Amino acid sequence: MQFSNRISTLQPSIIREILKAPESPDIISFAAGNPSPQTFPTADMACISADIYASQASQALQYGISEGFAPLREQTAAYLKNTWKIGNAKDELIITSGGQQAIELAAKVLCNEGDIVLCEESSFVGALNAFRSYNLQLVGVAMDGNGMDMIDLAAKLQATRAKVIYTIPTFHNPCGTVLPVDPRTQMLSLAEQYGATIIEDSPYCELRYEGVPVPPLKSMDDSGRVIYCGSYSKTIAPGIRVGYAVARHDIITKMTVAKQVSDVHTNLFFQHVVSRFLDECDFNAHIKACCQLYGKRRDALVKGLQALDGIEFVKPCGGLFLWLKLPEGKAALDICAAAKANKVLCVPGNAFAIDEGVSSNFIRLNFSMPDEVAIEKGVKRLAGVL
Repeated sequence: MQFSNRISTLQPSIIREILKAPESPDIISFAAGNPSPQTFPTADMACISADIYASQASQALQYGISEGFAPLREQTAAYLKNTWKIGNAKDELIITSGGQQAIELAAKVLCNEGDIVLCEESSFVGALNAFRSYNLQLVGVAMDGNGMDMIDLAAKLQATRAKVIYTIPTFHNPCGTVLPVDPRTQMLSLAEQYGATIIEDSPYCELRYEGVPVPPLKSMDDSGRVIYCGSYSKTIAPGIRVGYAVARHDIITKMTVAKQVSDVHTNLFFQHVVSRFLDECDFNAHIKACCQLYGKRRDALVKGLQALDGIEFVKPCGGLFLWLKLPEGKAALDICAAAKANKVLCVPGNAFAIDEGVSSNFIRLNFSMPDEVAIEKGVKRLAGVL
């Protein structure tokens, strides 16, 4: 079979492949990026769903418009404005099939084959594969302890004249970092100077367990250079596949056309469910409960790792991940393979690299799925492997 050039070299996500491992109560997984099912508001969603089937089925099960269910668009825009100061008169919002589609649509409408995208040198594999699927050139930008390094970003922009900067500035996946305000301001200034558009991927910003929130890039965007990609996957449930993007009117118009040839519209029934949930339930209290659960699990992971010798990590103040630097001479692929044999799953750092073939001495650990007891057991198994 002769496949297209853009798909023939595309590799499956290492994380998705790890998740295909046979399920067993003996296996402890730090590999997923999944929210805990304990956070899913199932009782509220069940009541809302039953009422929608009883009274709104003819609307919720019908075709919808590509931009998204109007009440949900208005609610999401109001939430982003009130909570994060995102959105102005030049901006519009589109509902997407998860945050992943928002990133993919942005790449689709902004880039031609061969265009350069700058991103953190370790980054979200779903976004990297979206860019690869359009035969875009990925160029990594060095990271410091806070996220993307602005000196290296300036140098890469000058050298490449890249069209797009892709960044996860808040609770980075996989590194867990948060970019401070000053570098965010510098990034916006550099994008303006070199004519680049910023794709701000922000699925974790609500999941903060300590410290003071940092304003999103989009909230400081006066020239319309930022496309803000968000999602209800981490705050309500991932299986509903409801995300969104906020950007200038002309960008959203093109993303809408691109979406029409992709999936026509996002699942309308779940758009109704999310809209009703936001209207009838306390969304902020729900997020607070999620943060309390995840904060305890993060603390359990940090406590276990602090007892180990030779490793390095920075305690994340939010998000779902901890980025662990292995002892000198330890390769992530070898450690993850040995850990899997010891019934604990984690993801090697090369899964998030621009060049997937490079060696890495980092592994990503997720703490949202396993409970505190499982985390303690999992760390002990990992310690045995190390």
